[in-house]
Amino acid sequence: MNIVVCAKQVVDVGEIKVNPSTNKPVLEGIPRKISDIDKNAMEEAIRIKEKLGGKITAMTVGPPDARERIKELLAMGADEGVLIEAPENADYHLVSRALARGIEKMGDVDIVLCGEASIDMFSGQVGPRIAGHLRIPQLTYAFRLEADEGKIRADRNMGDTMVISESTYPVVVTVTKEINEPRLPSLMQILGSANKPLNEWKMGDLGLEGEAPRVTEVDLSGVSMERKNVIFKDDLDEAVNELADRLAKEGVTG
Repeated sequence: MNIVVCAKQVVDVGEIKVNPSTNKPVLEGIPRKISDIDKNAMEEAIRIKEKLGGKITAMTVGPPDARERIKELLAMGADEGVLIEAPENADYHLVSRALARGIEKMGDVDIVLCGEASIDMFSGQVGPRIAGHLRIPQLTYAFRLEADEGKIRADRNMGDTMVISESTYPVVVTVTKEINEPRLPSLMQILGSANKPLNEWKMGDLGLEGEAPRVTEVDLSGVSMERKNVIFKDDLDEAVNELADRLAKEGVTG
């Protein structure tokens, strides 16, 4: 099996603070990491390789410092890494086009694995867009996978409905966080990742030189999380009734 895992370097959302004077998120100096659900995609790729053999390529679109994030996936078990350098303002259209062209450049790929969404924007667009650009089937929101030589089966969470779908190869699969628990690489694996190939391609190498994003970010604002700090000091029964009334007035309860 020739497997590509598409991953994204994101800011650690748990470290984001909001500037109270501007209501803007402070992103400078925040550590970067691989989006959590993309690690679930990598873990699933490793499990498929352990069953069927083959090769795993970790691919990302991002700035030069994303090399360090690719090395995390190499340490987990990817055999090769690909970093596609893109403009800082790259949107989902440009990112998915670059990933699709990178996959085409690699040749015969059987499975493209992605997280269902990135933890920073959570749009869920990249996987389906890649499938559209490549014109191959897609299985989205998979929480269980069973890959065989000729086909792959996915149990998919579609909200109110659970759907079981099958596809032949090649196919794009997006996975949910519930699908597995990503492994932690050992010290030897971390050290060994430095010897694995990491290719760097530019947009021009993929025939996308001069390609511009189609979506412009207009504004980015923080969400106010102020508390009302209402304290009930009356008798317990009265306090419970008052709390219930207050919650109803706030629209928290029906």
